[in-house]
Amino acid sequence: MNAGRISTRVVLRPLATAAVLACAVLLGGCFTQNYQRGYILAEGALEQVPLGAPQEQVLITLGTPSTVATVSGEVFYYISARTEQTSFLPQHTVDQRVVAVYFDKNRRVQRIANYGVEDGKVFDYVSRTTPTSGQELSYLTYLFKIFGK
Repeated sequence: MNAGRISTRVVLRPLATAAVLACAVLLGGCFTQNYQRGYILAEGALEQVPLGAPQEQVLITLGTPSTVATVSGEVFYYISARTEQTSFLPQHTVDQRVVAVYFDKNRRVQRIANYGVEDGKVFDYVSRTTPTSGQELSYLTYLFKIFGK
């Protein structure tokens, strides 16, 4: 009778080990990691920069911009991208944003836009509009291509 119990333990132990390993492999493929690159916009930060605010207030509130454009007036760009990676799969971009703060000739905030990529087009989440043409669109598209990789 003892010989029957020993053989059952010997057979069940490898099966239990195999079952635990199979569950670990299956659960190991379910872990997703999130990565944030670039500027992280704090909640409520854009509301602290009203229209007409001086450039110094923008720098104090939002910090140093990712890049600055001076072609047709000064613009601060804060660029960010959020990606996800599930276990061993390659990373894929979940969201890309460009917060643009436009200044007038007196270096006061003229307009604020929060651009994102929606359906492959630049989309302004503040005014809910898509630019139709102009130099800015090509510049933002260029930024998304560079920082989206």
